[in-house]
Amino acid sequence: MLISIGTLQTAQAQNPLDSQGYHDLTKSAEQRAADLVSRMTLEEKTAQLINDAPAIPRLGVREYNWWNEGLHGVAGAGNATVFPQAVGLAATFDAPLIHQVADTISIEFRAKNLERLHRFGGSDWFRGLTVWSPNINIFRDPRWGRGQETYGEDPYLTSRMGVAFVQGLQGDDPTYYRTVATPKHYAVHSGPESGRHRDNVTPSRYDLEDTYLPAFRATITEGKAASIMCAYNAIDGQPACANDDLLVTHLRKDWGFKGFVVSDCDAVGDIYYKTSHHYRATPEDGVAAAYQAGTDLICGNANEADHLTSAVRKGVLPETVLDTALVRLFTARIKLGQFDPAPTVFPSITAADYDTQANRDLSQRVAESAMVLLKNQGSLLPLKSEPRSIAVIGPNADSIDSLVGNYNGDPSHPVTVLAGIRARYPNATVHYAQGSGLIDPVLSAVPDAVLCRDKGCAEKGVTVSRFSSHDVTGAPRETTTEAGIRQSWSGEKRSGAVRFEGYLTAPESGEYRFRYDADGGYRIWVNDKMVVDAWRVDWRPSIATGAIKLEAGSHNSIRVESFQRQPKGDEKLIWSLPSDAGAQAAVAAAKDADLVIFAAGLSQRVEGEEMHVDAVGFSGGDRTSIDLPPIQQNLLEKVSATGKPVVLVLLNGSALGVNWADEHVPAIVEAWYPGGQGGAAVARLIAGDFSPAGRLPMTFYRSVDQLPAFNDYTMKGRTYRYFKGEALYPFGYGLSYSRFQYAPLTLSARQVRGDEPVTVSTKVSNSGGVDSDEVVQLYVSHPGEKNVPIRALERFERIHLKAGETKTVSFTLDSRALSTVNQDGTRSVKPGKVAIWLGGGQPDNRKGLGKTAGAAAALTITSTQVLAP
Repeated sequence: MLISIGTLQTAQAQNPLDSQGYHDLTKSAEQRAADLVSRMTLEEKTAQLINDAPAIPRLGVREYNWWNEGLHGVAGAGNATVFPQAVGLAATFDAPLIHQVADTISIEFRAKNLERLHRFGGSDWFRGLTVWSPNINIFRDPRWGRGQETYGEDPYLTSRMGVAFVQGLQGDDPTYYRTVATPKHYAVHSGPESGRHRDNVTPSRYDLEDTYLPAFRATITEGKAASIMCAYNAIDGQPACANDDLLVTHLRKDWGFKGFVVSDCDAVGDIYYKTSHHYRATPEDGVAAAYQAGTDLICGNANEADHLTSAVRKGVLPETVLDTALVRLFTARIKLGQFDPAPTVFPSITAADYDTQANRDLSQRVAESAMVLLKNQGSLLPLKSEPRSIAVIGPNADSIDSLVGNYNGDPSHPVTVLAGIRARYPNATVHYAQGSGLIDPVLSAVPDAVLCRDKGCAEKGVTVSRFSSHDVTGAPRETTTEAGIRQSWSGEKRSGAVRFEGYLTAPESGEYRFRYDADGGYRIWVNDKMVVDAWRVDWRPSIATGAIKLEAGSHNSIRVESFQRQPKGDEKLIWSLPSDAGAQAAVAAAKDADLVIFAAGLSQRVEGEEMHVDAVGFSGGDRTSIDLPPIQQNLLEKVSATGKPVVLVLLNGSALGVNWADEHVPAIVEAWYPGGQGGAAVARLIAGDFSPAGRLPMTFYRSVDQLPAFNDYTMKGRTYRYFKGEALYPFGYGLSYSRFQYAPLTLSARQVRGDEPVTVSTKVSNSGGVDSDEVVQLYVSHPGEKNVPIRALERFERIHLKAGETKTVSFTLDSRALSTVNQDGTRSVKPGKVAIWLGGGQPDNRKGLGKTAGAAAALTITSTQVLAP
């Protein structure tokens, strides 16, 4: 039954703000929450424990959807400032800047919340204030499709970025959270995507403490995150959302967490699903296991509310356990100001405070800070003068997808690489040729002229059958004849389906590739052979294609079926011809140009969360190869063969093994998914408007052959901390347009006890002719100990130095920075030698990359100090 806003207002009037109870502003948020929960019925309670929580008008509780995403900007709520993807944020090595980014995002969340209040004055999906970010899982393997959402492979870098992001999201107001931050996915979660709902991982106690938990510990104990999300996977046989060791011992006992735990979506169902963990036999036992371990909010099936009610009535779950969870949840909502007079809650923020020019300018500055110069042979960059003509080539050259990554908002003024180059070089002739797709040749709409209703091609057009639901069996609701294979959905209904049937005349002989460009699922048959089956898409469109060989002049039966996923949208059948006109055009453009800018890489269409991609090198959102996709590699080689200088710009969320490019292409830039203004940042870097200073937050391996199996969670052989092979580009690496020198290190003491800190200082000089940032990195190693990292980043700072300028940089290393982890998972400082390196990267870059500027020193520790968990 629909309840009017007026009814809600009447209910609120019965509980005026100056009364006692949960509207009493003199009481603490926890006291108010406890009073509110005490007034609820069991059914009202259980309904509030699902992410899409209904209103309780009689108590003045507004409807609220807890699910909101803010990984690198407000996601899924229309126009918003889109910052670089999280892995790009990490590449800045600039924690204060990331705090500013998160602070800006939190204001935009408040503005979006004000802009469109939902039923009963509450908030709808992606319009609330509980933000399910940041993702602080360790990017332990470059094959993981969601690694782009993380801050890379290093626990310390991830910790500092995570703390900065959490504090920026939540703000520093003494009374209210600006938003609630939710570090995720707790814990030991980083692929493969295909098994995430059923995989049981068994990390050693050493790896758990040394690698997988430090960032979570930091965001809770230092960042004071008010929420945390438990993962899909099981750890040592217990699902993460029912895991006593994680949720009780570590989180609440050792780290003192007082906030609420939200499940990943449907992770509580995984506890009892037979196709998942099947850790408990019934839904009631499953939800009971989650709540008794400390989960407080279920994201997923609304039926879980009924399971919770049933669990209480059957005596499987005490109602008091639910009360504890509800108090935590409503404490957060009260601290967000949802029960207080609106003029008292961040009154300076308005509904217009999102996607502003100032915020877009900040996004561009962050993109510039994130870009990593990987190669610059012969100092090709920055360009010495404006070229007469520039060829901009590649699947990511004019792609908005490659700007925004995943979990993204919509940039209102996106600047692609092509647009950025044209704006920065207005007097140059700029030729654009896409050249290839991400994983296929360039695809274009199948022209109506090649389609017929009959094999003899006596009647043009195709037969179109429309169905009222996704099920295309049975009689259609209507059948028509139309000129081509395309569909425009309109209206609010999302349950339609369409079938096209006819014949296609092949203009050439050879291999054709087909795709139906759609938001929903689709299937394509040619000559009664299914060439594409992308029917199983969920919330993300597929770019799957299928190949078939056809003879010139042949008439071939074609059938396409598609279902509607979005209320509105245009769809069409697209193909590539054997002659590959796209690649030919790219080579021609390169021959006519003075400079080639080749924008290659990936996008969230091929790497991401549990998705359907049928292509060599990809599987379920993950990758099976880290090479540049073959279609792009072939095009890059053809373009390079023209002899024109090439700048390779990589737009991607994970490491690419661009070995051929490293040997043959003079300049390579890693731009990540650079956000809405990313193309302007790329153009400015090429022009030399700033000196690049981004650093790699992960190792760029040469091949997956250098790595252990993807589903092996042992850290041995992974990341710069344990990898003993030769990387293509190491963690912490990045070139500059300037040069830097480091003076010998000064230590406050050469010998300290295990409980004493030590300060490390040096002078850093910009000895080049260009003003530039430098990322000063401090690494610690323990040469006398076994089974510890080769070295570990323990401090870093990004500084700006004018040409010829010198600055003093100092870091204090406490006991945790000097500690190592024992095999039983305990952490301690041990007597012995500690080697310290301070420089612009790791001390031993691979052969051919040049010597890293920096300085080393040795420290002696004289006693043992055991640290708290």
